[in-house]
Amino acid sequence: MRRRDFLGMPVAFGGIAAMSGAGMMMSGTESARAAGLPVAPAGNSLGVKAMVFDTFGTVVDWRGSIIREAAGWGRERNLQIDWGKFADQWRAGYGPSMDKVRQGVLPWMKLDDLHRMILDDLLKQYNITGLTEDEKVHWTHVWHRLSGWPDAVEGLTRLKRNFIIATLSNGNVSLLVEMAKFAGLPWDTVFGSDLFHHFKPDREVYLGAVDLLSCKPGEVMMVAAHPLDLNAAKALGLKTGYVSRPLESGPDRKFTPPTAETLAAFDVVATDLNDMAARMEARSS
Repeated sequence: MRRRDFLGMPVAFGGIAAMSGAGMMMSGTESARAAGLPVAPAGNSLGVKAMVFDTFGTVVDWRGSIIREAAGWGRERNLQIDWGKFADQWRAGYGPSMDKVRQGVLPWMKLDDLHRMILDDLLKQYNITGLTEDEKVHWTHVWHRLSGWPDAVEGLTRLKRNFIIATLSNGNVSLLVEMAKFAGLPWDTVFGSDLFHHFKPDREVYLGAVDLLSCKPGEVMMVAAHPLDLNAAKALGLKTGYVSRPLESGPDRKFTPPTAETLAAFDVVATDLNDMAARMEARSS
């Protein structure tokens, strides 16, 4: 059985059940909605059926979340550390470590494993000693315990009414599932880099998600706060939605927004996920 056929089976059975319960007088769109199938809203000029989201920085506040948990943990151990700097260095190791995987310097590794490698180096740098293996694992998994931006749950819930919504993240699936449960994020499904054995912005990630959704590239919108991510998706035919996150790097840092020329290349530009929902709703007639 082909993967597409397998993925379609639950939806097909759901559709039969819904039709038998509601009668055969439904329109195609009504039948799809009754079966739980998202459909492109009537008059949706973009023709989008699914929206996939960058997660770190776009949906969750990685920096603030790590600082809050680390500060409490540090007080218990009387550690005098600049946790903002610590979080920034942890995140700064993310890109170079993924590049080592791309270049074959490291074998394929989940993001959890890369986070652990970076953490081990930081523990040495900051002279944090005496941790058990369980404590190191718990600390590595702080990336599973990130809080959403204040607009995240409401905005995603609104978008979920008309679209499939999913992560499309460099995080691994287990990380993304636990993060969703922790932060109450209402995803329909999660796509992580370990499904594709590639990290964004590799084409395999974007097109792999499109394939798993049984969509065409133009029926899927990539949503992110990072133009690099959106430009990579756009080059492959996906629709693009930009969400501004001026506080991603912290409230004490000046945010430099993308240029007007950069923003003009995206299909939708929003101030947050509630605004994104409103703009997508406005495209429906």
